[in-house]
Amino acid sequence: QLSFAATTPELADKKKYPYFFRTVPSDNAVNPAILKLLKYYQWKRVGTLTQDVQRFSEVRNDLTGVLYGEDIEISDTESFSNDPCTSVKKLKGNDVRIILGQFDEEMAVKVFCCAYDEEMYGSKYQWIIPGWYENLWWESWINSSQCLSKNLLAAMEGYIGVDFEPLSSKMIKTISGRTPQQYEKEYNAKRGDGQSSKFHGYAYDGIWVIAKTLQRAMRYLNATNKHQKIEDFNYTNHKLGKIFLDAMNETNFFGVTGQVVFRNGERMGTIKFTQFQERREVKVGEYNAVADTLEIINSSLRFQGLEPPKDKTIIQEELRKISLPLYSILSALTILGMIMASAFLFFNIKNRNQKLIKMSSPYMNNLIILGGMLSYASIFLFGLDGSFVSEKTFETLCTVRTWILTVGYTTAFGAMFAKTWRVHAIFKNVKMKKKIIKDQKLLVIVGGMLLIDLCILICWQVVDPLRRTVEKYNMEPDPAGRDISIRPILEHCENTHMTIWLGIVYAYKGLLMLFGCFLAWETRNVSIPALNDSKYIGMSVYNVGIMCIIGAAVSFLTRDQPNVQFCIVALVIIFCSTITLCLVFVPKLITLRTNPDAATQNRRFQFTQNQKKEDSKTSTSVTSVNQTSTSRLEGLQSENHRLRMKITELDKDLEEVTMQLQDTPEKTTYIKQNHYQDLNDILSIRNFTDSKDGEKAILKNHLDQNPPAQWGSSDPSRTSKDPIEDINSPEHIQRRLSLQLPILHHAYLPSIGGVDASCASPCVSPSASPRHRHVPPSFRVMVSGL
Repeated sequence: QLSFAATTPELADKKKYPYFFRTVPSDNAVNPAILKLLKYYQWKRVGTLTQDVQRFSEVRNDLTGVLYGEDIEISDTESFSNDPCTSVKKLKGNDVRIILGQFDEEMAVKVFCCAYDEEMYGSKYQWIIPGWYENLWWESWINSSQCLSKNLLAAMEGYIGVDFEPLSSKMIKTISGRTPQQYEKEYNAKRGDGQSSKFHGYAYDGIWVIAKTLQRAMRYLNATNKHQKIEDFNYTNHKLGKIFLDAMNETNFFGVTGQVVFRNGERMGTIKFTQFQERREVKVGEYNAVADTLEIINSSLRFQGLEPPKDKTIIQEELRKISLPLYSILSALTILGMIMASAFLFFNIKNRNQKLIKMSSPYMNNLIILGGMLSYASIFLFGLDGSFVSEKTFETLCTVRTWILTVGYTTAFGAMFAKTWRVHAIFKNVKMKKKIIKDQKLLVIVGGMLLIDLCILICWQVVDPLRRTVEKYNMEPDPAGRDISIRPILEHCENTHMTIWLGIVYAYKGLLMLFGCFLAWETRNVSIPALNDSKYIGMSVYNVGIMCIIGAAVSFLTRDQPNVQFCIVALVIIFCSTITLCLVFVPKLITLRTNPDAATQNRRFQFTQNQKKEDSKTSTSVTSVNQTSTSRLEGLQSENHRLRMKITELDKDLEEVTMQLQDTPEKTTYIKQNHYQDLNDILSIRNFTDSKDGEKAILKNHLDQNPPAQWGSSDPSRTSKDPIEDINSPEHIQRRLSLQLPILHHAYLPSIGGVDASCASPCVSPSASPRHRHVPPSFRVMVSGL
């Protein structure tokens, strides 16, 4: 049996049809050609869409067997009966980009309408369908679909049809002596206006197959059995049938449809590839089953993209990295900050012997600068990501930059708070008269703070170290328009219990800041500018706290944008370090250039010009006092001021007592004449306290109006008085006044801390201060108490 038009795959079953041959390739013959095309464009992932008809199902099943073992994956297999839209949607959901379809013309229109609705067309998709449809086949079925003609044509554009070749395209003479082109021309001439069939070439070659088979059979019979002839054939003669079968399998000639060769009764023909281009089908290549070769006609196969579609969505992971220009700009700002810190360090070291700098603890200032420079240095490490360093190096940087920033922060603020604590300890604890707080003790305090940091960091590193993690984000289209999708990835430094460790670090730093605020508040009333940094500490804590809170929040919200995150972190570090260093050193620099002495003096005590000249004689010994002693001296001066204010109140009490003693004219006259020297002594004491109250002016006016008489003078009228009246004599009043006034002072001073109540003599030598030199002996108890 020989057929020239039966293409159904079912006839290929040799158990059922052992003597069946056909000159036309079967529908399954396109599958090897499809395999060759897939390999040609390196498509390794496909999906199938099949109409529920046996003919198409058999082709799909055979295709599955052909693709099996060829490293080509059928990622999805869909079938439909009437509505293909659900199946098309599933194919898209499974990211199928190369679709192998098996359906008739009517269903093809519906399939491409669904493909248009699902946007499964264009440069990202490739449809491969049967190529045996009639010319302009879609026009016959467009009315049965619900999509517009232009939409259908847009979805159809670029599909590839696969079918057998009706006539060979090679200009080679066939077994008949004609070329395929000559045969076609003669066929059309004889056909006239009759309808053309695409099987006419296979029918023509079929006649030649029969003729060549009979010829070979006759030759075989003549050579082997001269008594048996071809005319003796009948369907019960199995021996002769075997001779015909072998002769048919040996067929091999070039016909008008190409090389005619059978393999298990199946024609090994030529398969053509056509492509739908601008409303027409164009031949773009052919597959020779005999030679197993694929030939693509040059530049005929056109894809809608710049390149053939990908067999799946190509996901290209792209590291979101920090922009090099941004890193360069922030690095430049960081370098400027480090240069500024170096300038402050040079200024601090150069002027370390200046009283202003010495009183502000230059060693602690150096630590503040060191902490700021460490914070600056961490910015360089925060900007290094996978685009600059390897994964292993990046993981190491995760730990190093955390350590540097943490230690730098504690060093800067720890030193600032330590020196403030010394001022607080001196001015708030009056019992520390002989205790000296040296820089070594402050260094121990800073070292203790750093030790806590190191304990936290070491435990963090040992128990739950920082690791490099990669966060993947949703796919994005390629900015260059390529048929790929970009999946951004971002590197992070994280560990299992990141929140807990950050909470511990933040809690410790928060306590440190609260401690600094407490010290700043406690020392806010210290009147010596060189020692009182409370205002600047408060400003630093405020700025650093606010910036850290804002920076941490914004950094968390922009973790998927490395450029924004790095910019915020770097600017926060630069701002906090710069503002802290400037608040600490810029006022000192300005003061040292303008009025260095003002910052080292107590603002509450402004001595007169004469007193300054007098004190200048002893300034040499004062300047030799070390930094700690100077701070303690200023504290004592502040306490002395409070005591002097108390003395003012006692002076008022003395005035009342004096007025009580002046209850008679005689007493008044005596006091006016004989106690001016004592009152002058009291005025000298008030001069010592720098008091400017009105009592002094009243007494001086009183002296000016009533010049004092000599103590030796006496009124003659009183010499003859009765001895009982001698109790009010000038000598008695002078004696009582010289005794009562010191006793009264001595009784009040213990309540204000002047002298001990049990002290019968001055507790401190009057020579301790140059202001005590001219005080009369009768008042030395009070003066020494001061």
